[in-house]
Amino acid sequence: MGHRSAIGRWANGPHLILLGGALRTSDDYLPLASVLATSFRVHLVERRGRGASGPQGPHYTLRKEVEDLLAVQSETGARLAFGHSYGGLVILETARSYPVFDRTAVYEPGVPAAPVPTGWMGPYRERLTAGDAYGAFVHFIQGAGGAPPILAKLPYRYLRYALRIGFRGPSWQRMRPLLAANLAEHEQVAAQQGKLAGFGAVTASVLLLCGSRSQLASKTQFGALREILPTAVQETLNGLNHFGPEGKTAAVVAERARAFLL
Repeated sequence: MGHRSAIGRWANGPHLILLGGALRTSDDYLPLASVLATSFRVHLVERRGRGASGPQGPHYTLRKEVEDLLAVQSETGARLAFGHSYGGLVILETARSYPVFDRTAVYEPGVPAAPVPTGWMGPYRERLTAGDAYGAFVHFIQGAGGAPPILAKLPYRYLRYALRIGFRGPSWQRMRPLLAANLAEHEQVAAQQGKLAGFGAVTASVLLLCGSRSQLASKTQFGALREILPTAVQETLNGLNHFGPEGKTAAVVAERARAFLL
């Protein structure tokens, strides 16, 4: 496990750990980190299975991610953290057992408050083993529950063909090596079903962010999580979807997180 840092312009700014989601590398969060780095010393973590951090390992669990985060926290002394999606789950799971953070901001964390779809995982694994990355990705898009309804209803073969033709750029090239890690991480999300009440042990103050364009089921899920967390504030950011902390909308998320974390 390795991590890379974006050092803030304020030499005395507080240390902040930034943890990203599935199918993402630290590069996807550089726009977010660059805005936050005007107020914090940002430690942008490259999670297991990515870049210089090495493979997830044969016995990968959420616990391994918690251990990695604790190592970064110990090294930096950071009392603040921001997590997106699966990274948000890692932060909250860490905070549930270890009081190492004072304040955390999480954007649509992967904490299941309802049954997690798992039917796609077997076919996904089969296609991945067969070397069919596009075929595996289509099973994920159509089965994991986060796709727009129009994509979920398209015939499998048609969507696979469309992706092969139209999805070839840098985004796909970054994503393709992460497909195996994506399965392992979603298996860990599924394993957290029924454990929502445990997050009542989180002592850190939590800003729970979500986008107005995210799926309705997700919004309900985040509301259930807010009710469990002892000191949580939930806010919906207008016009943003699940990928709000990335790209052009990253600054909007960064500004809201900054106001809470400072």
